[in-house]
Amino acid sequence: MAGLPRDPRQKMINVMYLVLTAILALNVSNEVINAFKVVDTSLIASNKIIAGSNNTLYKSLEEKLKEPQSQEKAGIWEPKAMTAKQLSSDMMSYLDSLKLALKKAADLRIKPDGTEDYREDNLDASTRLFETNKEGERLKARLDAYKQNMLNIDPAIRKQFENNFPVNTETKDFKTREGQHKDFTQMYFHMTPTVAALTMLSKFQNSIKNAENMVVTYCHSQIGAVEVHMDQVGVIVGANSTYLMPGQELKVTAGVGAYSSSVKSNITINGQPVNMVNGQGTYTTTVSGAGDHSIQINGSFIGEDGKPVPVHQTLTYTVGTPGGAAVMLDKMNVFYIGVPNPVTISSGTGWDKTKVSMAGGSLTAAGGPGKYTVKVSQVGKASITVNADGKASTYDFRVKRIPDPVVKVGPSGGGRIQSVVFKNQSFARADLENFDFDAHFNIVSATMYFTGANFPNTQSAEIHGGSLEAVKGFLQRCIPGTSVTFDNVKVQGPDGVVRSIPGPGFILY
Repeated sequence: MAGLPRDPRQKMINVMYLVLTAILALNVSNEVINAFKVVDTSLIASNKIIAGSNNTLYKSLEEKLKEPQSQEKAGIWEPKAMTAKQLSSDMMSYLDSLKLALKKAADLRIKPDGTEDYREDNLDASTRLFETNKEGERLKARLDAYKQNMLNIDPAIRKQFENNFPVNTETKDFKTREGQHKDFTQMYFHMTPTVAALTMLSKFQNSIKNAENMVVTYCHSQIGAVEVHMDQVGVIVGANSTYLMPGQELKVTAGVGAYSSSVKSNITINGQPVNMVNGQGTYTTTVSGAGDHSIQINGSFIGEDGKPVPVHQTLTYTVGTPGGAAVMLDKMNVFYIGVPNPVTISSGTGWDKTKVSMAGGSLTAAGGPGKYTVKVSQVGKASITVNADGKASTYDFRVKRIPDPVVKVGPSGGGRIQSVVFKNQSFARADLENFDFDAHFNIVSATMYFTGANFPNTQSAEIHGGSLEAVKGFLQRCIPGTSVTFDNVKVQGPDGVVRSIPGPGFILY
């Protein structure tokens, strides 16, 4: 069969494939390549910081093995920490070997000055290495095995970290435009520029380092406190990941490296005090805004001389942009009817190559690049599509109406209130509580019922609007022991819709 001549049509198909591949390669702009380089550099720097934190833990474990008070527990948990160290070291070496193989597939050469040069925008190298040569399948298997081996170090470790282990190869939420499921290799390495594939491998290394830190920190905490001379002190910091996508949760664990149960330590993360449990505090936040970010960790403890000793560390993390683009809501995680919803859209390819559209609402530019205002009119769902250099990403959002307001008279929204305060009010109002948007409701109408002291028979009156002028005569009769109830309250919000809401009741004293 190999000797048979190919027909002209087959030859043309082969030529067109080569041309298409060349065009795709040309479309990987320098802007995108540089963006991946920045992320990769940040990940490598972060890995070094975590490695330093891990080394601090290992040195502390060595000390605990020497202390008579902690030798017994240290003899149990130090070997487990060393197992985590070895498993992580093996995975880091394996990922380094994949990086080298990928660079070689992209025509790696060493310049006279010793720096590396390879085809950063090549789309075929990662596909051949990970898809054709099955390295993607082997990588996934190694990552899955690493996760299970780490969790199997001790049942307590599995129980503690099984649901939030940093290494995760699941891709069930990722699909093609046609709705087909993407497997691990397709998701991360199919037709991916060399520089992007290298960045993804650095991301996996970052997850490995974070996993090592979590497990070793846990082992360290199980040994307990010993009396040590605190001449070297630092903040031990761990995070579930330092490379996240918008909307993902960042979990930071921090403690003082010279931790002792007899010495009180304090930790603040991003200015917020954290509750210390077994010498560690945890801070959780949802990330947004593509690019590099940092979190400040400050701590202090009382030294052996009785004076406070300050310690400080900075944790850096990177928020990526899926598909080169991201949509972030500036105030809430849903769109609300009747108010302008501010939205920030980021694009990894430059705005001259980006188009934005919306279904289920209107999208209006608002100021600087990436700033938009969304208006919606119907409860349900809306979506924003970002087409960045021909690659479309669609983001779905819920649409809700603004929550019901609360009717208030003076300072009170119901319950006990001084009669002299209540009877001297001229207006009732509808206030929105715990709502980020500048939205206002007006009272359309309501029925007020007066009972109790000075009202032997229940009397009622209607008000139209927020003015209480129509019930002024009743208000003047109010004394301690009078009860006033609002019923059949109708209000109108910025969406123009009149809605009925529960009315408050007031007991005067």
